[in-house]
Amino acid sequence: MSPPVAPPGWSRWLVPPAALSVHLSIGQAYAWSVFKPSLESALDLSGTQSALPFQLGIVMLGLSAAFGGTLVERNGPRWAMTVALICFSSGFLLAALGAATEQYWLIVFGYGFVGGIGLGIGYISPVSTLIKWFPDRPGMATGIAIMGFGGGALIASPWSAQMLDSFGPDNSPLGDSSGIALAFLVHGLTYAVFMSLGVLLVRVPRPAKTAADGTPAPLEGVQVSANSAVRTPQFWLLWIVLCMNVTAGIGILEKAAPMITDFFADTSTPVSVSAAAGFVALLSAANMAGRIGWSSTSDLIGRKNIYRVYLGVGALMYALIAWVGDSSKPVFIICALVILSFYGGGFATVPAYLKDLFGTYQVGAIHGRLLTAWSTAGVLGPLIVNWIADRQEEAGKSGASLYGVSLIIMIGLLVVGFVANELVRPVDARHHVTQKEAAGVHERQQPA
Repeated sequence: MSPPVAPPGWSRWLVPPAALSVHLSIGQAYAWSVFKPSLESALDLSGTQSALPFQLGIVMLGLSAAFGGTLVERNGPRWAMTVALICFSSGFLLAALGAATEQYWLIVFGYGFVGGIGLGIGYISPVSTLIKWFPDRPGMATGIAIMGFGGGALIASPWSAQMLDSFGPDNSPLGDSSGIALAFLVHGLTYAVFMSLGVLLVRVPRPAKTAADGTPAPLEGVQVSANSAVRTPQFWLLWIVLCMNVTAGIGILEKAAPMITDFFADTSTPVSVSAAAGFVALLSAANMAGRIGWSSTSDLIGRKNIYRVYLGVGALMYALIAWVGDSSKPVFIICALVILSFYGGGFATVPAYLKDLFGTYQVGAIHGRLLTAWSTAGVLGPLIVNWIADRQEEAGKSGASLYGVSLIIMIGLLVVGFVANELVRPVDARHHVTQKEAAGVHERQQPA
């Protein structure tokens, strides 16, 4: 299957909106918590059970990105976006059927398994194409798209909440779960339409140079295949870097509202429920802004330097929270916002870091494999913060003391990531593909 090639005069600035249409849609995953109370009430689920569709979705994101990355490279962005559209929207439709029939397993299978495949394929679908369109500013280009994943929840959260309120049991004669089923149904159909805009709009760039016989010229610079990349120390060092950075950020993100409430519960200025919700919204905004802001900065100062900021300054922010504790609410909020901006920035910058090290030959497939670090961190970060807080509470502690040990662990993880980033070096020449091999793939990706 040949990807659609841009006609002469096609503006490369049409490609980021195509990527955004997909990422803003699949970014709904960060708004899953909006559905939790209604699901728990309608289907008599525990908090752990209602979280399972989301957790499975994140696991499938990493696995489908890892195993599907090569197919995305081979078949191009339109194929990948189509697969993402079908899986993500079908996941919602299956979840709607599960809610309507009160079959919890169908919600888990639909949203978590099927929808999770759409998350992974959709997440990596535009990365390689954007880097090829913007070789001069790869960090900015991928930041624009991946910003959408961070910002998708800002749209989905109020939209989903309004739907649940409008379709809720008080307004429906069909039973407690009918409102959730209708909300899932509307989500599935709406996202299908919105994502189709990206499918129709996306294009790959026409090769700028051709050889004397008219075939595409070989790709310039270092080029490494996905299979060779996973055998290099650079790949695994970046895996550690991404895992440590994501673990530190998601630890706060997943428990943001109860954390700020606990931190200042024993002070003269406790945090209300509405204020805690506002704090969560601020963190989401910082996550989104960091994806475009910090990744664009990496084009100016370099990828290794920006990760020194993410990991080094991030460790200092955690240390400041641990040191200041509950004595200054502004310091706590500012530090948390900075950490979450680094969390988002780390996601958006890593594709450009991979391009610098491994070239554009199979960067989408390499990126997919690297996202297994996200799956790991998605379990590790919340586990560290929640498990330790529970143990401290059982020991009779309260307030900021619930999180002291977690903060120290996060500092240690960021230091590990900082050291791993310092060890990154250029890829040894024995892993490079030949220019002939690179040109052959490049040629197969062009239209006949």
